[in-house]
Amino acid sequence: MTDQAHVRHRHAAEGRDLSYPPLPEALIVPVYDNHTHLEIADGDDPLDYREQLDRASSVGVRGVIQVGNDVETSRWSAEMAAIEPRMLAAVAIHPNDAPDYDTRGELDDALAAIAELATRPRVRAIGETGLDFFRTGEAGRAAQFRSFEAHIEIAKQNNLALQIHDRDAHRDVVATLKRVGAPERTVFHCFSGDVELAEICADNGWYMSFSGNVTFKNAVGLREALVSAPRALLLIETDAPFLTPTPFRGRPNAPYLIPHTLRAMADYVSTDASMLAAQISSNTELVYGRWDSEPVASPPMTAIGDVA
Repeated sequence: MTDQAHVRHRHAAEGRDLSYPPLPEALIVPVYDNHTHLEIADGDDPLDYREQLDRASSVGVRGVIQVGNDVETSRWSAEMAAIEPRMLAAVAIHPNDAPDYDTRGELDDALAAIAELATRPRVRAIGETGLDFFRTGEAGRAAQFRSFEAHIEIAKQNNLALQIHDRDAHRDVVATLKRVGAPERTVFHCFSGDVELAEICADNGWYMSFSGNVTFKNAVGLREALVSAPRALLLIETDAPFLTPTPFRGRPNAPYLIPHTLRAMADYVSTDASMLAAQISSNTELVYGRWDSEPVASPPMTAIGDVA
């Protein structure tokens, strides 16, 4: 059974509603989804990446950063971004995958592959990389640190943004960034910290990207961090197909659901949704550049998740 089939089988066994939620009301001012995984097929009726992007466009999500987690998905992300004008790419080895590559003696080769992909014109970020002490135990941490530092160097060498995965590792992520020097544009993807971490990010000019989990009932600390964060450092994402915002938590997530999170964030910081969208859209283009370069070829007729 493939990993994607396993996910769908597990969700079905849990009795989860696997249907995609309806389209939300379109945003007046468009934004970008700064972190998504369109290579992962989810739901009862998985959507092709073009259908995902068409739905997103229809509700005011003008583009996405398609993020890789290993060599295969990073290559897919780079190749799809090269031909799809609504997509830019981020490439990296996920911190939970770094120990597996290391155990097989393949981490150096994997990092070399990421370094090559980083040179492609519509790859605009290195990510997601970082540290995850929730899923990876002590034995795998040395590989995580080595991989993280190598990704930071790749980002700096290519003047790319850095997308950080940080789970149960705030102190070590911050210490690593300060020790080796953070890239000019550093993003805490799916920001999971509190007001203290938000203040550290603000002091260092690091961006904070909020996902659908900021809408969850128990996410009081996240909302406090959001309110305390400078708006010039705010980004928004889905991390689709995960972290679907309220009121559809538990169902498959997709870039077209960004309006739910955006409107909730605007309520939390007591501002107009269009004003917040304009700020976030500007922030996103400062981090990644513009999406409007021409595609180099017609999109191939491949299903989502196929890797050329």
